[in-house]
Amino acid sequence: MRNIATCYSQHAIKISDSYCSGPSNQAYLSPNLTPSIQNAVTCIYRAKHSTHKQFLIRIIWSNLTHQGFSISISDDPSSPSKFSKNSHQLRKIKGTKAFEFRNSKIEVFWDLSKATYDAGPEPINGFYIMVLVNSGLSLLLGDMEEEPVMKKLISNPPLAKFSLVSRSEQFLGNSLYSTKAQFCENGICHDILIKCIGDERGSKNSGLSVCIDEKNVIQVKRLRWNFRGNQTIFVDGLVVDMMWDVHDWFFNPASGCAVFMFRTRSGLDSRLWLEEKILEQKEEDKVGFSLLICACKNPD
Repeated sequence: MRNIATCYSQHAIKISDSYCSGPSNQAYLSPNLTPSIQNAVTCIYRAKHSTHKQFLIRIIWSNLTHQGFSISISDDPSSPSKFSKNSHQLRKIKGTKAFEFRNSKIEVFWDLSKATYDAGPEPINGFYIMVLVNSGLSLLLGDMEEEPVMKKLISNPPLAKFSLVSRSEQFLGNSLYSTKAQFCENGICHDILIKCIGDERGSKNSGLSVCIDEKNVIQVKRLRWNFRGNQTIFVDGLVVDMMWDVHDWFFNPASGCAVFMFRTRSGLDSRLWLEEKILEQKEEDKVGFSLLICACKNPD
């Protein structure tokens, strides 16, 4: 995703006061849009063990897998994109899976038989997923704490500290995208709504609106000319950079794919993007979260 940010000057970041001030103006865009369909969700979790060993665990939910999911492991926390090519597809709604990863034993326990879903492929409740690395519980998802298998594994130390570091969502449909995000571990879950109008070729009234918890925090007019950009907002006391790239909607209709990203950073003095060498330093001390939305439009 760095290729998006290279188009922006670090001096172009502006702090939006719409989220911190009084009531904002009414949304610039018409609400009469058909919601897009979420067809894939990718979550990356960082697990820190008492031995100081760290793993990244990637879970992918997709409509193509029905009620299953895929999992892959990385032991390079400084490079979240570098995962084992040996991704494991778990198609059953309940089961166990064991495999090796660089001399570590990985065990996965899951139960989706009672899971309930919203509009997307990711379950919202009635399920659990547990990942063990060398018999230590490294990841725990779901809400079925009373299940015998889950209770037994939770009671067996050691338990790694894990956190969600990035979430990527793919949508297919029109120009209205609705999702939820929790920007920090102790923060609340926020409703996010991204609306675009006039993105058809030749439109003079194109615009972008971003709402968080029904409050308009970002509004971009003349989107056809401002097809790439970034603004900064405050959420739960955190500085959050929001970036967008809708170039292909206007100039490459065969692709028709747009990208929106929310990314937290430590403070106002932090740069939006840092060099790789700086990112690799003290990675264990860095706390952050990113939400990436890839939006593909149905062909007309």
